Amino acid sequence: MTGLSSFRCVACGMSFALAETRLACSSCGGLLDVVSNLRAFGRTGAAWRDLFDRRRAASPSEATRPFETSGVWRFREHVLPDLPEDGIVSKPEGATRLYAGGALGEELSLSRLFVKHEGENPTLSFKDRGMTVGVSWARASGFKTVACASTGDTSAALAAYAAEVPGMRAVVLLPQGKITDEQLGQALASGATTLGLDTDFDGCMRLVAELTAARPVFLLNSKNPVRIEGQKTIAWEAIQDLGWRVPDWIVVPVGNAGNLSAIGKGLREWLDLGVIGKKPRLAGIQASAADPFFQSYRRGFTERVTCVAGDTAASAIRIGAPVSHPKAEREIRFFEGVVESVTEAELLDAFALANRHGLAICPNSAVALAGAAKLRQAGVIREADLVVVVATAHALKFSGTMSAYHRGGGRLANPPRLLPATLDAILAALGEP
Repeated sequence: MTGLSSFRCVACGMSFALAETRLACSSCGGLLDVVSNLRAFGRTGAAWRDLFDRRRAASPSEATRPFETSGVWRFREHVLPDLPEDGIVSKPEGATRLYAGGALGEELSLSRLFVKHEGENPTLSFKDRGMTVGVSWARASGFKTVACASTGDTSAALAAYAAEVPGMRAVVLLPQGKITDEQLGQALASGATTLGLDTDFDGCMRLVAELTAARPVFLLNSKNPVRIEGQKTIAWEAIQDLGWRVPDWIVVPVGNAGNLSAIGKGLREWLDLGVIGKKPRLAGIQASAADPFFQSYRRGFTERVTCVAGDTAASAIRIGAPVSHPKAEREIRFFEGVVESVTEAELLDAFALANRHGLAICPNSAVALAGAAKLRQAGVIREADLVVVVATAHALKFSGTMSAYHRGGGRLANPPRLLPATLDAILAALGEP
């Protein structure tokens, strides 16, 4: 079915055709949502659950097209129904594991903790969920060049998905020296035109907006409402992983606030369709060095705080002016959510602790984990609550941060020891006689 979707302004409600590939409202300048008439399919909530379960259970050997094993396109009618199936660009993505917290949860007093590990996507971050939709729509709309500003993960996903489309060029604008070598290497390896700029992410975001306004270039940051439609599927998939149980809390790290916005939007859509019957609470967590959304929340959202983001190991969320603030604020209000901030010591210890327990998550994910523990300590999250923490990327994108932590004397540091090349020295180090 086509013709089901349009854009709607978050601020004033004005609607626009999806074919216009807009990024903002022409009337008030507000952000846009993709709004789809999903009731037109005529399915009940139970029928949708049954369809999605059958797709999930299908063997990869039964798939004739890559997207049929994708955890994003499993929900394709709810993602972007106007996109023809033969236009989908998929690696495939999604279908990431939901890990029970186990001993990690017990150590954090979160006895019903689960971690949705988005670092298991093809480019090792959740951005692949959005990029499969964004690049697919760019191709369907006739664009030959796609671009983004990035703190690392967006550029890796953009470059990898654009490389799947013959003749498509990827352009990424990066704050010079402020992303990891691993993230930079991903964009370079996929053939993207990679521009390191002497500014921060917010400066890159301003310049990429100027570029896409001046030339026929499709912007694929979270300001693009089409791109974040794919990110709705994180929470959908987690709920399906739980046997259609809805968690009490979904905890998300916040940088540009696109993920929090997308997850909330997707949950509202499923509530409306009757796919789920319970409203979870949302928690958005920021690093204290870059926590404008938290500062806005502390003021009751009476003002939109921005800042110059400071240094933080959680570099992917080092953003001082979140583009998706209005959408994220809407979701926090609707889901009776909270916003919290954690210190560098708290996030780094959570980073080390999760990895020690076998969950190879990034420092940005550790922000959410540390925030969940902090909310539990404060009694906001209760002992019996079922909690899903969204881990946004893989630890291997931040191996330098991990090594520096363990060499630098952190609370959970496990530094290497240099020894003489003798058996006696090895036995002594092991405490053996």
